[in-house]
Amino acid sequence: MTYSASPKSPSPMTSGARSPAIGTNHGAVFTGDTTVQASLVLPSPASVLAPRGLHNLPRPAGHRFVGRQAEMAALEQALRPRNERAVTHVVTQAMSGLGGIGKSALALHFAHVHLPEYAAVWWIDAETPETITESLARLTARTNPETNTSGAPSTALAEWALAWLETHPGWLLVFDNATHPDHLGPYVARLTGGDHLITSRLTYGWHELSATPLHLDVLSTPAAISLLRQLAGSERGNEPSAADEQAEELADELGHLPLALEQAGAYIRRTRNTYSGYLRRFRSQAARMLNTPGDGAPHSITIARTWRVTLDIIADRDPLTVHLLRIMAWFAPRDIPRDLLSGAADEPDADIDALALLNDFSMITLTESTAAVHRLVQALARTPDPRDPHRSESAISQAQSTAASLIRDALPSDPETNIAGWPRWRALLPHIDAYLARTPPSTDTAETDFILYSASQFLHGQGQLLQATQYAHRSATTSARLYGEDHPSTLSSRNNLAGTYESAADLDRAIPLYERTPTDSVRVLGQDHPDTLASRNNLAGAYESAGDLDGAIPLYERTLTDRGRVLGEYHPDTLASRNNLAGAYWSAGDLDGAIPLYERTLTDSVRVLGEDHPDTLTSRSNLAYTYAAAGDLGRAIPLCERTLADRARVLGEDHPDTLTSRSNLAYTYAVAGDLDRAIPLCERTLTDRGRVLGEDHPDTLTSRNNLGGAYWSAGDLDRAIQLYERTLADRARVLGEEHPATLTSRNNLAGAYAAAGDLDRAIPLYE
Repeated sequence: MTYSASPKSPSPMTSGARSPAIGTNHGAVFTGDTTVQASLVLPSPASVLAPRGLHNLPRPAGHRFVGRQAEMAALEQALRPRNERAVTHVVTQAMSGLGGIGKSALALHFAHVHLPEYAAVWWIDAETPETITESLARLTARTNPETNTSGAPSTALAEWALAWLETHPGWLLVFDNATHPDHLGPYVARLTGGDHLITSRLTYGWHELSATPLHLDVLSTPAAISLLRQLAGSERGNEPSAADEQAEELADELGHLPLALEQAGAYIRRTRNTYSGYLRRFRSQAARMLNTPGDGAPHSITIARTWRVTLDIIADRDPLTVHLLRIMAWFAPRDIPRDLLSGAADEPDADIDALALLNDFSMITLTESTAAVHRLVQALARTPDPRDPHRSESAISQAQSTAASLIRDALPSDPETNIAGWPRWRALLPHIDAYLARTPPSTDTAETDFILYSASQFLHGQGQLLQATQYAHRSATTSARLYGEDHPSTLSSRNNLAGTYESAADLDRAIPLYERTPTDSVRVLGQDHPDTLASRNNLAGAYESAGDLDGAIPLYERTLTDRGRVLGEYHPDTLASRNNLAGAYWSAGDLDGAIPLYERTLTDSVRVLGEDHPDTLTSRSNLAYTYAAAGDLGRAIPLCERTLADRARVLGEDHPDTLTSRSNLAYTYAVAGDLDRAIPLCERTLTDRGRVLGEDHPDTLTSRNNLGGAYWSAGDLDRAIQLYERTLADRARVLGEEHPATLTSRNNLAGAYAAAGDLDRAIPLYE
């Protein structure tokens, strides 16, 4: 038998209006035991009418569409289906976003809603050029139902479909999951009689197709909860319930990502689980849950599979991208300083290109100075999975170690006094908190210990005592484990922990630590080592806080002498000792001994440290307060006013030292009898301390006590007694019944009762 060659079909990318070999057949002809490919006869594209309601849209989601009203409105405004505009006008609209964000769901919803307004709607799998061709070939088969096209080349069928679209305007093509603008360029350029809607994880390049960009973010909290409850089969009642709170907590944990919510909701419905049950399992078995389809079908879409595709692509282009993503998994999700990541690359500026590639594929969001990554991307990137080459144990462990190194290298020195470094600390602190929350203390390294120690110092200086104490305790434990009980680092950590206890007025724990540290320091470091002298100074401070001035003053005097001899008279530590000794004299009522020491310390601090150094401001504040206590208001008030202005300028309005200065100024006004200025300042200080430090902070309790005193001075005993009663109860609860401040509160309340004529309550308190 003789065979004749069929004419070559043109490529679907060919420009012009040629149709694909009309009259040519690629059907099968059977002749005995031989099959011959006969020519396929297709009609002219222009002659084939569009079947009514022509579309190949996937079935819409079973749940109601929620949370995308604004984005839906943006699509409708941009595309304006053809009954609202000329059919010759073409619009190309691109939607980008993280995998699982709901791009396809929104496109599908739009297409179904507006299906009647288009002559045809065709859904195209745009992942590769081949899948685009196959999708267009199916359009040819649909419009020619009486013709067997199964044996024809897809390229020829796709070319016929393009010619058909050119002669039948008013359609909508949805290019779903496009991976590169170049794959779509020829189609968008050729087909100008309808609308193109593109979904892609890529954020760039669509402007080259004159495509309007629309970037999708996660759902709002109400929409996320609504979607989760619908999918889980839990309808909301009229009144808030525990289930509502649990659904919100789970939605927050899943980062309001639609695919994750769908996966969780379907799983909860199928397994008859609860929101809290799923959340517990997710937190303990993140890798398994991210890989577990909600409907149980082995090939269903999951978070892990969705992002694995993207990671494969970007890792092939630049392996550093996935390493950076694993590192960012240990930080807080938002506001990651880009310069924090620059040390992760061996080659200078390689991180810039890697971050840009991650941003291109919507795996992160970049600004000029920061990066953000979805919390589920983080959870996936730091969870080992032997089936995923991007998430091996060794790679994740390396990323964790690198994250710690990057944080450590970025920490400013002198956390409590280096004011210029405070903005950097505030930027880093969320990432320090996140890293430490994600690493068990048993795995802490030397770098982690340094981060803990430094962070506790910064937090302590900022008045955040709860977190400071937690980090100081973890640092002390880690140092002892890594270096031993007698190592200088362990002694420093123990001293630091005692300091946080003392600031929180927990003297029962502070003093034993302080008493132990000088003994160990003398044995390990020697009598004159600066750390030994510092531990002795701190112990004296704890004695003073406990009201034990007989123990505090001799220790302060000895430490001042030794520091002057070892470090010099003008060393900052020597100045601190002189300031502390003056404070002890003040506490003992020896103002004649305190004032000259404070005056000398202030003069030396200005000369050695500068006018605006925090220690200089402390010296000026202490001297001003002492002048007020001595009744020298002519010098006290101007000095208090200046110190408050300087601290607000240098440290900030909400710094604990600024709040102390405001409190001192209010006290000075009260001593001067100027209650019109004293009372508003006391009220403001109490409010600010409660907001910044917490209602139970010792300084907040002091402010409440002082405001009560101001009200008493103004003759308002009702309000004074109420504040004194509350302060006494809080101080007894927080500081203990025998703490000096508690005793002061009891005395003040007794005095207020007596002034009000209530001797039945005053006398027992006085006794």
